[in-house]
This record gives sequence, C-alpha cells and structure tokens, in this order.
Amino acid sequence: MTIDVLGEPYTVETIELADDFEGTVVATLVKRPADDGDAKGAVLYVHGFSDYFFQKEYAEWWTARGYDFYGLDLRKYGRSLREHQSGTYVGDLAEYFDEIDAAWERITERDGHSHIMLSAHSTGGLTTSLWADDRQPDELAGMVLNSPWLDLQGSFLLREVATPVVRRIGHRAPMRELGRDVSGFYTMSLHVEHDGEWEFDLGLKPVGSYPIRLGWLKAIRDGHSKLHRGLDVKAPVLVLSSDRSSKPKAMGELVHSTDIVLDVRQIRRWSTAIGSHVTYIAVPGAKHDVILSRPEVRKQAYAEIERWLAAYGV
Repeated sequence: MTIDVLGEPYTVETIELADDFEGTVVATLVKRPADDGDAKGAVLYVHGFSDYFFQKEYAEWWTARGYDFYGLDLRKYGRSLREHQSGTYVGDLAEYFDEIDAAWERITERDGHSHIMLSAHSTGGLTTSLWADDRQPDELAGMVLNSPWLDLQGSFLLREVATPVVRRIGHRAPMRELGRDVSGFYTMSLHVEHDGEWEFDLGLKPVGSYPIRLGWLKAIRDGHSKLHRGLDVKAPVLVLSSDRSSKPKAMGELVHSTDIVLDVRQIRRWSTAIGSHVTYIAVPGAKHDVILSRPEVRKQAYAEIERWLAAYGV
C-alpha cells in the first residue's frame, strides 16, 4: 500500500481485475484506519455515477466511532480510470461484483473483520444491493444507502416506452451515447471553486458529468427490474434521501436544498424492495449526496445514522 492522494493516514492499493473488451481493468481500494487503532468493525463505501471516493468527513465520522473505513473506486471511475477506457462503462452491473468481492476478501480475510457495514451512494446503492442479495455475506452487519438509484426518473408512461427501446438499442449498439443536457449545477453546488465547500478532482468528477452509453443504461434498467421483483438482503438497511426533488433552471436555493438528480418519491417507493428490514429517512434540505449537504443538514443526517446504529445494534 502507498499513501493516497487524500494524504495520511489514507492508504491506497490497486486491485487487478480480468481484462475486458477495452483491455486492462483495475479497481482501487482506499483505507483509513479507526482512530483508536483497535477497530470494532469496518465500513466499505461505494460511490455513484460520475463520482469517486473523496468524502473524508464521512470516512472520519466512522473512524471516530471505531470503524476501519474503506472506499472503493470501481473500474473505470476515479483512481481506477485508465486512458484506454470509456469512463464509467459496464454492460452489466454484475461486472462490479468482482471488485466488491476482492475488496470484501481483503477486509475479511486479510484484515480480519467479521462485522462490516456496506455503504453506498446513488448508482452504488443499486449495485451494492444487488451484490448483497446475490452473495449473502455472513459478515454483512448492515447497509447505509445514500440516495440509492432505484428507478428511472420520469413518468410511468415514459419509463414504459423508453425501457424497451433502451434494451433493444443498448444490446445492438452498447457504446452509443445518449444525448442529454447537463446543467452542471449539482457538481458546482459541491465544489469549493464554484458554489460549494468540498475539494475534489474535477477531472474525475466533472461538472459536465460523463457520457451515458446505452449499453450502460440497459444494465441499469436490468438492475432496476431485478430490484423491483424484490431482493432478499437480510441485514438491516438504512436509506437516506432528501425530502424533495426539483428541476431548477438556475443556480440558487433549490440546487442547495433538494435532490436535483433523482426523484426521491421513487427512492421512498422502492426502498423496501431491498430487503425485509429497511428504515427510510427523508432529510429536509438535503442534496442528492446527503452527506455533502449544508452543515446543518448533514448534521441531522449523521444523527439519523447514529440513532439507527444504536437502535439496531449494528
């Protein structure tokens, strides 16, 4: 391991994976040890789309409570993205199971943890829910999901019409890009050089996002369909989101106090499809990434996580 770009005591290691159609593939595991050096458990965090692990405050909230914290940059994201790759692309969300398996093995077998919290944001929340359902790991003590992406935004009619088209074209021309307008408001509301308070690499989490390819969107819709049929995650699950969504036309209060990426009504509706023991909390004034919201809002979010941990002993 070497020192990560986040600085000491964060360390980083590369996970070698099987080559895909573009060549060499890797994932990256970042670790920050528990503050007291005698961890009572571990947390594995998985980021969302057009994202990577940089959330030091979130990591340090856990390490202050006696957990070793691990952040996983999935293949073709963040620290794991290589020049020959199409950023963020996979044709099946199950491809990510390989790096989650590898990270899990390091945390359990190498580092000796038997009590692990799995935490994820947005698309990562969908992927980790599918992984936990498929793998059923004995060491999984609970899940904390931050605005998981559980359905396609838009009306029911739009979803019913769009999904078969996406599946058909995504199968035939998986690398075709989906045309879309990206305002950049969300990332600008976060970054310290724009309208936010957080420092991160805009080359790895760009204002304009990454392209959406139809093969990737097909994989997302396939994942949604599987979740909607019902998963069987047995560990307790906490789902956090904003209390409302909006579609702002300019930078302003709505950008900073609502989810402008996903529809929180869909998160609320589908959360219980993850497992039989799900707690859903709407945090007033939260952004899409709840733990990157304004200070008073994320203070409430952390209080909700603390209360949930105490209530369920996870």
